Amino acid sequence: MSKRKTVLDIQKMKADGDKITVLTCYDYPTARIMDDCGIDMILVGDSVGVVVAGHENTLPVTLEEMLYHTRAVQRAEPKALVVTDMPFLSYQIDLRDARLNAGRLVKEGGAAAVKLEGGEHMASTIRAIVDMDIPVVGHIGLTPQSIHRMGGYRVQGKQEAQAEQLLADARAVEAAGAFALVLEGIPLKLARRITDELSIPTIGIGAGPHCDGQVLVIHDILGLCEKYSPKFVKRYADARALIADAVERYIADVKGGEFPTEGHSFN
Repeated sequence: MSKRKTVLDIQKMKADGDKITVLTCYDYPTARIMDDCGIDMILVGDSVGVVVAGHENTLPVTLEEMLYHTRAVQRAEPKALVVTDMPFLSYQIDLRDARLNAGRLVKEGGAAAVKLEGGEHMASTIRAIVDMDIPVVGHIGLTPQSIHRMGGYRVQGKQEAQAEQLLADARAVEAAGAFALVLEGIPLKLARRITDELSIPTIGIGAGPHCDGQVLVIHDILGLCEKYSPKFVKRYADARALIADAVERYIADVKGGEFPTEGHSFN
């Protein structure tokens, strides 16, 4: 039986030049499928608020919801490293709240690590959580919880000043003790520069091919999210058509009296 992946395993992958695979997951059956396929990391993302709950952005997601979905994923007993997003307002207020909420995601949810958004201005928060021996993944660039400041889902780091700030953010996150860093929505040359400079792994999403690993939202690669279709997403299946076909045939069978049959009934 294969052992569970650890933070050290993920960091070794960068050192060995092995690409790191990450997908979001919010439930037990999907976690089982992903893990059987050999995914390296599972991210219980606050993207659940958009792709599952139907919100316009991630801001309404609560800590209790993240705990619920983390527990569901952990019941699959995945060998992948499970990382949970800290939702908006669970870490921005003060260090005590940040430490307590990170601790709850590990203690009550079963996460092996937490992820939070922000660069230099979040360095003290990252350090405070790491000091509790809770591994942290950073996240810079297009940070969805900052959507109002950014004026929407816009690529970050195109201008020189922005790019220099993102470099400073990356260095600050690493110095604060994060074991990995998500780079979202930034130019590929900048992502490559950050990846080459840092000793910790970079996980890209809309950041080009030069990161140490990649992450996508599972609903996006399955064709289940119709709210948006980012340029950086590659669709690997049309699960919507598959589900629609099954539902339509079920409706037709029930209305036509073809389901249930005696074979589906009890004597």
